Amino acid sequence: MANPQEKFSKIYDQYIEKIYRFVFFKVNSPEIAEDLTSEVFTRSWKTFKNGPKIENPQAFLYQVARNLVIDFYREKGKSRVISVESISINDPRIDLEEKALLSSDIEEVRQALVNLKDDYQNVIIWHYLDDLPISEIARILDKSEEAIRVMLHRALKTLKNELKPGVKPLV
Repeated sequence: MANPQEKFSKIYDQYIEKIYRFVFFKVNSPEIAEDLTSEVFTRSWKTFKNGPKIENPQAFLYQVARNLVIDFYREKGKSRVISVESISINDPRIDLEEKALLSSDIEEVRQALVNLKDDYQNVIIWHYLDDLPISEIARILDKSEEAIRVMLHRALKTLKNELKPGVKPLV
């Protein structure tokens, strides 16, 4: 049986990119995202090695990340900014003009996302960018799957209302 350090190393390898991307979307700074992501795993390791068994590491890591982002903004008194710079457009079939149009649409969606409440941002990011199933999001937020479906529906409706006419959500 693997020791706790080896188990945690596997968890780290499996989730580091997702946690970083989530935090980066929230803080819009690579340096701050790296610091907060590092703190997520530092705190998680302390809990993992000393605390009770963590049944769902992904849900636990996202919860720690959410709390650290909230603490970051509480301490700094900054407004939230979301970045979509980590979304790349690498389809060779898309010509330069299409890329420009898609980039402007991504920017419109990013601007609209900034105006959504935090839970709406989270469910959209987790479901559509991190490909988390509804059941996993429900575990992260400690809500029923039906509540998450409703929240996601409302989040998308709110996002659609925030977008300028003619710009469709990328999700």
